[in-house]
Amino acid sequence: MKECIFKSVCVLAVAAVLASCSSGGVRYRIGVSQCSEDIWRSWQNQELKMEANFHDGVELRFTAALDDSKRQIQQIDSLVDSGIDLLIVAPNQLQSVTPAIDRAYDMGIPVIVFERKTGSQKYTAFVSADNYEMGRQMGLYIASRLNGKGRVMEIMGLKGSSPADERHKGFRDAIADFPKMEVVATLQGDWTEGTAYDAVKNCLDSLGDIDFVFGHNDRTAIGARKAFMERNLPLPMFCGIDGLPGEHGGIRLVRDSLLDASYIYPTRGDYLLQLALKILEGEPYERETMLTSALVTRDNANVLLLESDEVMRQSEKLEKLQQKASEYLKLIDVQRLVIILAIALAVLLALLAVGVWFYNRQRVRIAKERGRMEREQLDFYTRVSHELRTPLTLIEGPLEKLSTLTEVQQASSTTANLFAIVRRNTRQLTTLVNKMLDAQMKKTRELQVEGSVTQELDGWSTIKIGEGTDENANQDIDTPTILVVDDNEDIRYYLRTVLEGKYRFLEAADGQQGLDVAKEQVPDLVVSDVMMPVMNGLQFCQKLKGDMVTSHIPVILLTARALSKHQIEGYVSGADAYITKPFQPDLLLARIDNLLTNRRQLKNLWEGGTANRTTTTKENAQPLSSEPPVMTDNEQTSEEPFVARFKKIVEQRMGESNLSVEDIASDMSLSRVQLYRKVKALTGSTPVDLLKKARLASARDILLTDDTLSVSEVAYRVGFSLPSYFTKCFKEEYGVVPGDVRKKRQ
Repeated sequence: MKECIFKSVCVLAVAAVLASCSSGGVRYRIGVSQCSEDIWRSWQNQELKMEANFHDGVELRFTAALDDSKRQIQQIDSLVDSGIDLLIVAPNQLQSVTPAIDRAYDMGIPVIVFERKTGSQKYTAFVSADNYEMGRQMGLYIASRLNGKGRVMEIMGLKGSSPADERHKGFRDAIADFPKMEVVATLQGDWTEGTAYDAVKNCLDSLGDIDFVFGHNDRTAIGARKAFMERNLPLPMFCGIDGLPGEHGGIRLVRDSLLDASYIYPTRGDYLLQLALKILEGEPYERETMLTSALVTRDNANVLLLESDEVMRQSEKLEKLQQKASEYLKLIDVQRLVIILAIALAVLLALLAVGVWFYNRQRVRIAKERGRMEREQLDFYTRVSHELRTPLTLIEGPLEKLSTLTEVQQASSTTANLFAIVRRNTRQLTTLVNKMLDAQMKKTRELQVEGSVTQELDGWSTIKIGEGTDENANQDIDTPTILVVDDNEDIRYYLRTVLEGKYRFLEAADGQQGLDVAKEQVPDLVVSDVMMPVMNGLQFCQKLKGDMVTSHIPVILLTARALSKHQIEGYVSGADAYITKPFQPDLLLARIDNLLTNRRQLKNLWEGGTANRTTTTKENAQPLSSEPPVMTDNEQTSEEPFVARFKKIVEQRMGESNLSVEDIASDMSLSRVQLYRKVKALTGSTPVDLLKKARLASARDILLTDDTLSVSEVAYRVGFSLPSYFTKCFKEEYGVVPGDVRKKRQ
């Protein structure tokens, strides 16, 4: 046990450390291949990093080729081999880097090409600004500054790169519209300041005066300006493309008049990362995206610079916040590790407690096993007892009934059936007795079983129940109905012979069938066995008492389970009486009559002492009091929720002259037959009688308290459509006509 606990603790500790180390794991690895390393690329990389801070589990891997295509090819292959999930690449040259990009794409790695084009269509998305439009706009700007006449020098970007080719073409197309504009030199650079400086310095002696220099980016324009200043030549106007913010960016150069103009070439590193995550997470995205740009001149440079400086300040604040957040996360990781270790310690203590519990459990296992065996033996003898007592009932009961018949010698069908039952169950009893004797010989110890106790309730008398009448219900419905639920066909047949003639007889072979029959037929009483298949008698009784339609039905459990605890189980399940087998038929009949009588105590729903009276004459009528009758506490507490609900519905709707029993049943979610049987069982009256009594009681209250209404108006108010019929019913109920009520009150 100790070794097992020690191993468990070790496993928990290792799991805790691993869990703490794995928090904030990497979900996506994104490779970024930059063609060069300059201020524009640095700004874009910073935007990528800032955006990554807002997304958990993103790892960025940066490389810079320093304008070397071979180096970029090697870097792309290395990124692919490192296991990246997506590649963002700015190709150094249009054709040379294309094969490396194609290899990554063919391996299933999504590829985003930005700023510069590739030589194939093997990419997932392309993001760039319109380089041709930039070149054309700069050409138009230069022509406007020179009033359409002047000498211009162009310094191109890296040879073979798509931005350089497109800017050159746009620039030339714009200049071609101005015949007096002359491009005196087109120099080749590679986007760097140094190559532009060297190219301009080497050709200044042969070119003469220059009015405007167009560099394909801001760095080449500044390199050309330095070459002019070094030679002490008259400075022409200079313009470039990039328009970056920051201390050495193009916007500040324009504001400080070092450049005449620039053109913003957006970096949009944040958009690139957002696009990458959309691709990786399977969300919709645009395959081709052209970023918007803007011309920077002295007119707007100061405003743009202020805005860019504010953005940079906010970015620095965000970066500081991110650093603090990282520190907090590290602290949380430490706290998480401490918590996990504490949980591991708690689990260790729990394991120790469990070990102690198991130790104590072993000490009492023998005693519990002995108790289990005793319960099993008790259950066995209970089942055997049930099987013995059932045939005993079927022997003693029929014999007693046969002994009262004078036609035994005539061999009637009933007599023949009863004798057949005796013979069949006598043989069954003999077999069961033999089994019981064999089992007793194998018992390992003598069980002290509580003797069976049959509770005989003396003094119960058979009461003849008065039947109410209903003009819409037939005699068959008024006859009390008894449902017998027993899996033994002979028991059901025997009980039919006991109950027939006095009650309607229904039967079911198990608890589930009995429940279905009870809900449909709503019997007045149920006699049920306990030990049955599908659903036993205890379960059947609980479900019967838990349903609004059948909750009022008395239940007699008829079984061979005679121990006190078995009887307690029966009463807990809701049974109203418990009779053990074998039983006397007279005892069963007495208990049935007694229960049916007791269930009809809720008769006075609206008046005391008058609800159960069918006719009342002047001579025997009780005098009317000046105050409306009030129910006593005993009468109020005797009402079941069903009766209270029925009473409420009747009182709310009694003013409707066309109100029917079907309407009331519908309001209570019952059928007409279900409502009739339940109301009759609980009150001894039919729904029609109770509705009429409720109307008459309400009319009497109005007559006693309100002098403003005529007798006809009172009749209509309580639901009578004919005042003459109202007067007739009122006199039958109270012995006086409605008009005399007010006279006596006065």
